[in-house]
Amino acid sequence: MMAISNSATGRAALDSIANSQVPKHEQLHAILLRMAKDELEPGGRVPSERTLMEQFGLSRITVRAAIGRLVSEGHLVRVPGKGTFVSEGTVQSTLHLASFTQEMEAQGHKPSTIVLEATQAYPPPATAKALGLDRSEQAYHIRRVRLADGRPVSVDDAWYNASLAQGLLDIDLTGSIYRALASDFGHQVDRARQSVKAEGAPSDVAVLLGAEMGDPVLYFDRVSFSGEHAIEHARSWYRSDRYALTMEVHL
Repeated sequence: MMAISNSATGRAALDSIANSQVPKHEQLHAILLRMAKDELEPGGRVPSERTLMEQFGLSRITVRAAIGRLVSEGHLVRVPGKGTFVSEGTVQSTLHLASFTQEMEAQGHKPSTIVLEATQAYPPPATAKALGLDRSEQAYHIRRVRLADGRPVSVDDAWYNASLAQGLLDIDLTGSIYRALASDFGHQVDRARQSVKAEGAPSDVAVLLGAEMGDPVLYFDRVSFSGEHAIEHARSWYRSDRYALTMEVHL
């Protein structure tokens, strides 16, 4: 277990935490977050509650509040009987309309993308129907691996209505396509119809995600709209150990 007073983070924190006007649980949250991101590897054990209480002169309630928030945010994982550890980087996503890039940036992760394919072709029948295309119309096919902090999170296989985004293949496809559709082509994605289910990773997807064939993944099938026009039909596979969905349910 890493003693916080022996880290650079700990030395600076010990000098300032008692004198700051920022609530103590917020300070401890920031200290442990820096430790998880900069000083410990995934799976590394963080100091125990008792150690944190003694070193910072904090109450158990304060320590638990800071750790509990980091657990809920996906940065730490509690293992009963063993301790608290740096997580493997699970991204906590809420069910809302946002691009992968926007989601990662909002949560403090660094998004990146590997473009596997970017072509114009005739889409499969189900995609042509979803996009409202007839058999004679082609679409843009873009296949990408999406990463957060350098680790693969998803494989996206998407088709785009070419008549609504002429020249899409000429832009930088490593960034947010949703942003480009809005800024470069005048089509803001404003709603989507999406289904999500659990399945075993297909062999090609597993290789790209650094997983084993059959490992559990979340499979998304999504049709996105700009106004009344269907502009995207995407299928995505997310590593279930690195991506989780959260939602708020009302009566």
